[in-house]
Amino acid sequence: MKKFLLMTILIASTNLLFSQESLKIDWLDKYEWEILSNQENDNIHVIEIIPGKEEAENWTLLGQMMSIKGAVNVPMDKAKDLMFEQAKATSPKAKLTLIEKNQEDEFPWILFKIENPYFKNDKKPESQLWYIRQGKTSLYVNFIAMKKKKLKDEFVEEWSNVFKASEIVELQKGKG
Repeated sequence: MKKFLLMTILIASTNLLFSQESLKIDWLDKYEWEILSNQENDNIHVIEIIPGKEEAENWTLLGQMMSIKGAVNVPMDKAKDLMFEQAKATSPKAKLTLIEKNQEDEFPWILFKIENPYFKNDKKPESQLWYIRQGKTSLYVNFIAMKKKKLKDEFVEEWSNVFKASEIVELQKGKG
């Protein structure tokens, strides 16, 4: 897990001329995460992960970490609403539930879930627990998804604790 976490931090910070920070999330060891995709351009960096014993076509859990470079001072409710609008475009029956937010933190954050019973082009459900956190130089948009109509309370509690334990970390210059 330490290798995966270190790799995640390093991957999320490859453009050190632009950013000197990253969001550190300690993804649960029990899933033995593997990177499904890792894409980056000048504006955004997205990493998707699945449990190590799963296949890309048939995952049961999917984690996503996104850094939106240069997005600063984004109101947390605005970020939440944007994610929900995107969900509603493909899943008209999507349901949004705010779980918790902290606007007073040095790095404000919001935690919410979007439950999708089906999509316009796919009748399979998918629901996500979202965690968005504002950094000094980027907006960090993360979620954990399951192919379920609704997220169980135990799942939400477990992953809420994982996300809320995350931290913005300063990276050393010349590393990465």
